[in-house]
Amino acid sequence: MTRKYFVVDHNPLWMEQFQTEKTLLKEIFGRSAVNIHHIGSTAIPSIKAKPIIDILIEVTSLSEVDMLNPELGKLGYEAKGENGIAERRYFQKGGIKRSHHLHCFLSDHPEVKRHLNFRDYLIANPEKAMEYSGLKHRLSVENDGDREAYLKGKEPLIKQFDKEAEIWFRKQN
Repeated sequence: MTRKYFVVDHNPLWMEQFQTEKTLLKEIFGRSAVNIHHIGSTAIPSIKAKPIIDILIEVTSLSEVDMLNPELGKLGYEAKGENGIAERRYFQKGGIKRSHHLHCFLSDHPEVKRHLNFRDYLIANPEKAMEYSGLKHRLSVENDGDREAYLKGKEPLIKQFDKEAEIWFRKQN
């Protein structure tokens, strides 16, 4: 069965769900976890999102993450390897009714900065967040939840906001 991508209104419980999962993950990762971040649309107040909590863990070693696969499996996470992004370890929880995505990167990996900049930029710029939310909603409805069309449709705006977020971040620091 193919999963469909539909977005829903923001749920304030998403932050609590992240915090609960963060506690469980801290126990498993221990000192291997440098930081654990809530990323993706569920981390941005007021915008529509797929009801899947995206978590980014900055780690000290990907080989240590690989050794945690059995423990993460007990928590319901399925290891997917790099899954299209070099030097990442990716996990999904919830099977076809996915509830969590877990992305593990070394702290200096460029994807860490990109994800955090994107999230923080949209939080700091609610009008941009609403533009993104509207696009996601429109794409999920127009494409009847088709994953590929949804992802392809978001790509130009994400690239634009990534560039804007990088400039915004530099101005903040």
